[in-house]
Amino acid sequence: MAAVATSLLGVKKMQSDDSATTSYAGKRQAAMWENAINTLIAHDLDPAFLTDTDGEIRFSNPAAQARFGDLFEQPLAAAFDATLANPEAVLFRLQSKANVYGAAKEDIVTRRGHFRLSVVQITDGNYLWRIDESGENRQTARAADTLALPMLTIGNRDTVLYANDAMKRLLGSRPRRLTGVIDPLPIQSGQVHVVETVKGPVRMLISVIRSSAGRSEVFALPAPRQHATASGDYASHGGWDAIEDLPVPLLKISPDGQITASNRESRHLLGRETLDGAHFSDVIDGLGRPVQEWLREVMAGHGGYVSQFLRGRGDRQSTFLQVTLNAAESDDGAHLIAVLNDVTELKTLEAQFVQSQKMQAIGQLAGGVAHDFNNLLTAISGHCDLLLLRHDPGDQNYGDLVQINQNANRAASLVGQLLAFSRKQNLKPQQLDLREAISDMTYLLNRLVGERVHLSVDHDPDLAPIKADKRQLEQVMMNLVVNARDAMPDGGEIRVTTENIALEEPMRSDRAVVPAGEYVAVHVSDEGTGIAPDKLGRIFEPFFTTKHTGEGTGLGLSTVYGIIKQSGAYVFVESEVGRGSKFTLLFPSHDLAVADPLPAVAVQASLALHQGDGVVLLVEDEAPVRSFATRALQMRGYTVLEADCAETALDLLEDPDLGVDIFVTDVIMPGKDGPTWAREALVQRPDTKVIFVSGYAEDAFTDGKDTIANSVFLPKPFSLNELIETVQRQLH
Repeated sequence: MAAVATSLLGVKKMQSDDSATTSYAGKRQAAMWENAINTLIAHDLDPAFLTDTDGEIRFSNPAAQARFGDLFEQPLAAAFDATLANPEAVLFRLQSKANVYGAAKEDIVTRRGHFRLSVVQITDGNYLWRIDESGENRQTARAADTLALPMLTIGNRDTVLYANDAMKRLLGSRPRRLTGVIDPLPIQSGQVHVVETVKGPVRMLISVIRSSAGRSEVFALPAPRQHATASGDYASHGGWDAIEDLPVPLLKISPDGQITASNRESRHLLGRETLDGAHFSDVIDGLGRPVQEWLREVMAGHGGYVSQFLRGRGDRQSTFLQVTLNAAESDDGAHLIAVLNDVTELKTLEAQFVQSQKMQAIGQLAGGVAHDFNNLLTAISGHCDLLLLRHDPGDQNYGDLVQINQNANRAASLVGQLLAFSRKQNLKPQQLDLREAISDMTYLLNRLVGERVHLSVDHDPDLAPIKADKRQLEQVMMNLVVNARDAMPDGGEIRVTTENIALEEPMRSDRAVVPAGEYVAVHVSDEGTGIAPDKLGRIFEPFFTTKHTGEGTGLGLSTVYGIIKQSGAYVFVESEVGRGSKFTLLFPSHDLAVADPLPAVAVQASLALHQGDGVVLLVEDEAPVRSFATRALQMRGYTVLEADCAETALDLLEDPDLGVDIFVTDVIMPGKDGPTWAREALVQRPDTKVIFVSGYAEDAFTDGKDTIANSVFLPKPFSLNELIETVQRQLH
């Protein structure tokens, strides 16, 4: 085919070089060659297209129309949308090669198999595309050729796309269309038709199985006998013994739902040695309404060929099935043919996608809630700090103010848990020795586990340091130990062990791949009830808990997962029902020094902070937070200019005589956000220092963006002292 098209290309080029082509004879000859090309590809059994330079289809042969439908004047890429992820790139690459070399071809591999796509440049503006389907159907064809059962693959216009060896022997040749092969048309599944065989007309039972892309598989079975033979095959089974080895799961169902026949593939899929006498509802579940109702609809001619996604029963509950019903008639009466398709992998991927979408939505919700709460907590704790400055410890209201301050801090830690499983909390990493960090909290952990549970800790004496947020690591250990305690209501032992691990090659576990390198492992093991296998994959989901109602929130392990993932570490779990569980944390070892976080300053030490000197432009859309921050800065001697949005701040800075030493700005505000307006302002005032404050995590606005020079980040909620100290550090 390519050779013929290439010769045509040579003829067309000679015509273009000869001025005689502009004559009537030349135009007539060009039309003759164009008709010859169209006639040539029209009889090609493989799909073929003629396109222009822009890839628009000008002609398609019957094989192409049978497979892809009528795509006249549509882009060729439309034919491959369901097969290739980026068909435009493949077509452009091949057409570019054809422009240089005159022709190009490429073997394309897909999940369904592979096929060869070739293109020939007919003229400067026309291209012949051809799809060699031998590669795509090679495995299917080889399997079908081993069947003794005659089989055809037909397109949506009764074009024969494939015939197995048994069918070709039966007919004496490879047919191109059903016309003249099977009579009458259109064929009806389950009906007896006349097949024109090499030995003459033969009555045969025709079974049709609908496939994808408008295709159908047609099987020709021996016609059922009018009376039972000695063995009773066809009279009792309607020819179903003949498709026992068919590689498609099939069931024959009576109108009342009884399974009257099945083949080997369907029994294997449903996990049954026999299905004789079973009811359809005994092996299929999940329709959401009575199965008998669906069967009645299909028998009445409603809902045929409409697939339902169901699942198996018993030990096949985890198997998802796509079931298509088709009403049929035979000598033993009306019945239904069910075509089964295992879609477990597809439904699993769908469930994972839905879960990821749910996790993303929960993460966004948590981030938004935490942002609003952090604004409220900043105002509460900030004004409480202002009140504490005006009251002595001996004052009768001092204790109440301290209680307000402490509970505001507790609320801030709860918000941190919300941000933890959404992986948006603010971390302050430092170099840690896990032996010291765990030893510091051993007393607290022993208090948490109670008297009936023994906590043992065993460290590797040469344990390498890690990089982590100490406060968040303590949260992780507490959550794991409390979960282990709750899994042992009758008491037992919780073992916490640490060790160095060297991976010489990547380690694959669960859905994660741990790169090769040096790691520090923390194991938390218990002797509890264990976790059932069907629940093991969900334990890190927010709000999922194996505890009884009122005993757990479902946030503990999701918080662990969020903190560990944001820390660049890994968490794995092993569990056996009745024998306990083991959680393993893998931290990359870290020998490099890490800058220590800013030390916390007690409220009582506030007077030690010296008086400030400078002009602060405070940009904050939350009025309570802005009020507190303004008063706090003015108390330390700073001159404060207030703005409730970025636009107001930029208007103030238009005055060239206005001197500003530092910007203190919220990140997320209506209109322009903090980084945007700060970058604009720094163009004219490049030496001005910047402090960003936000209830969101720092990476919410720094990911993928260049950092702003002379800027630091102060997370909300912040205290009076943290605000003053940050401003002083920036200015001095």
